[in-house]
Amino acid sequence: MFEVLHRDPASQARTGRMRLAHGTVETPIFMPVGTQGSVKTLHPAELDLLGAQIILGNTYHLWLRPGHELIHDLGGLHRFAAWDKPILTDSGGFQVWSLAKLRKITEQGVRFNNHLDGAKMLLTPELSMEIQASLGSDIAMLFDECPPYPCEKKYAADSLALTTRWARRCKDWVADHEPRSGEGRQCHFGIVQGSTWAELREQSARELVELDFDGYAIGGVSVGEPEEEMFRAIEHSVPFLPEDKPRYAMGLGTPPQILEMIGRGVDMFDCVMPTRVARHGQAFTLDGPIHIKNAAFERDERPLCETAHPHVSGFSRAYIRHLFRAGEILALRLLSFHNLHFLLALAAGARQAVHDGNFLEFKDSFIRRYTQA
Repeated sequence: MFEVLHRDPASQARTGRMRLAHGTVETPIFMPVGTQGSVKTLHPAELDLLGAQIILGNTYHLWLRPGHELIHDLGGLHRFAAWDKPILTDSGGFQVWSLAKLRKITEQGVRFNNHLDGAKMLLTPELSMEIQASLGSDIAMLFDECPPYPCEKKYAADSLALTTRWARRCKDWVADHEPRSGEGRQCHFGIVQGSTWAELREQSARELVELDFDGYAIGGVSVGEPEEEMFRAIEHSVPFLPEDKPRYAMGLGTPPQILEMIGRGVDMFDCVMPTRVARHGQAFTLDGPIHIKNAAFERDERPLCETAHPHVSGFSRAYIRHLFRAGEILALRLLSFHNLHFLLALAAGARQAVHDGNFLEFKDSFIRRYTQA
């Protein structure tokens, strides 16, 4: 399912290849987020055009609307969303943590009132796996509890223990319901928790590795903690994860953060941020983000960035600013496409730098220019 191809001699960065049911993914890779089965404002053909290899679907949202049974009956999420490349689905745990009202965590699962109509719901490890199996994603995440930041160590330890018990239940459900093997099967990733405590991160990683999953994610990051704590969570987890399995940092990040994580041995990333900030007028450039609605760009004839994809490079900053001020949907589409292409191109550049053995030089040069340091 995964093989390491190259290693950077001066860091933990590496390139790899994942063979999944709907195609091959070259890592390190950024994964656009398609919360409702759609990457906001973009057509699947545009995702293909900008070089997306794998996208995300959101278990929680698709369960509530339109429902996993309906999607399954209509041929699965790939057919439903007209996307024939790999899809990763999350477990729903983070959305329950961040969106649900009146949430109560028990051994059985999480009881909550959903954010759409307040209806009472129960999401269990078994149901999370059932939903993801019905969706037919290439990679399904195990159900976990995401502790808040900050939290007491006892809370983090108890949460970790619960996540491990839930991981065993997820594994048991898969064994009972999905006895398939080979490249056409759904893969399953465990999620390392432990908040900011190094010994808890190590414990979580070791317990999950003992259960032997296809890959491992580092969860509980980008939940409000300082950036240095985020990096430490990665550093306290990666050394205890297998070399021959992919590593996924969930829900981050900025362009510099992605390069820092790659340098720490992480292979996969996702974040809603590039399309979210695009809808508010922010565009990534090699010299840092710009806010295209600012008056400074009223007569700016340059493209968004010197490395902009041909799909958007023919439009001036002045024109895109005009589109935003006029309320034209094309503005959102162009900036969303551009920001995703920027991160996918950054990942491709990192892969090439690892191949060439100069990743640290590539990383440091990019971050210096991007942050104007």
